[in-house]
Amino acid sequence: MEIINSQLIGTGSCIPDFVLTNAMLETMVDTSDEWIVKRTGVKERRIAKNTHTWELALGAAQNALTDAGIAAEELDLILVSTCTPDTNTPNTASVLQDKLGARQVGAIDINNACAGFVSATDIADSYIKAGKAKTVLVVSAETLHRITDYTDRSTCILFGDGAAAAVYRAVENENVGIQSTFIAADGSGAEYLYMEALPVEDPFAAERPVDPKARFLKMQGAAVVRFTAHAVPLAIDTALQRAGVSAEEIDWVVPHQANLRILDVIAKRYHLPKEKVYVNMDRFGNTSSASVPICLDEMRKNGLLQAGQTIVCTGFGGGLTYGAFVLKL
Repeated sequence: MEIINSQLIGTGSCIPDFVLTNAMLETMVDTSDEWIVKRTGVKERRIAKNTHTWELALGAAQNALTDAGIAAEELDLILVSTCTPDTNTPNTASVLQDKLGARQVGAIDINNACAGFVSATDIADSYIKAGKAKTVLVVSAETLHRITDYTDRSTCILFGDGAAAAVYRAVENENVGIQSTFIAADGSGAEYLYMEALPVEDPFAAERPVDPKARFLKMQGAAVVRFTAHAVPLAIDTALQRAGVSAEEIDWVVPHQANLRILDVIAKRYHLPKEKVYVNMDRFGNTSSASVPICLDEMRKNGLLQAGQTIVCTGFGGGLTYGAFVLKL
């Protein structure tokens, strides 16, 4: 029986030009560059001023298709992960399908917050392995500044905007492509990281005052860190076990860029030198679902991804959701 895997054939990103530095935040809230860097590792983040989420998605998708050397007409499925869509309907993936000039194929949005890219990759791989798609575009695009409360110093220091994309194609080679995936959720921790969906008045309710800050993201940082301390190793261990890969075989871990301390814990857990855990959150902050593919695109452009390497990608965040996948190049 032939083995069908999902090979990564292209990546692309779209990074906003405007840089919001820690020095700028010092003028907005009671904080300091030293305080931010010590606790998070973030020095600056990008902001998509006057830009729609779909515009970032389009730029990333176009760059990924160019890198893959294929046309949009070759796509069989488009998946977009975002927790900051421009509209609840139409979904961002449908808008992207039209802007790309792709055929009228399936176009699906996934809102799994910071685990969105990992979840979308799991779905893409499932479609490919089932023979329902040959070529799948996965795009993660976030404009988090629109849901960030810039009077809350505990959250506004973390988040930035950006988008990145990956193109997966079916390959009959068991030694290349997605080797395993794992995704899960623990909804009991939903209150630790949330944003209300539609903070509007209910016309049928006797009284429902609208909180002017309802649209902002709210986080209980300590609880989220405790969650990740358990969830991230579980996700990585499960993905490695399913792939039949040992920790010693890992060439790179590409994690969601949530907090530098969490990334250090990952390195220690798997006895990896810090240089093998890719980090760019000092320049981009937490871009939610876009963080992992932005890392992959940077690594690809800088020649860090080489044939034969084993890569572990992991995402974790709101939901609370988490997951990981093992990729062989």
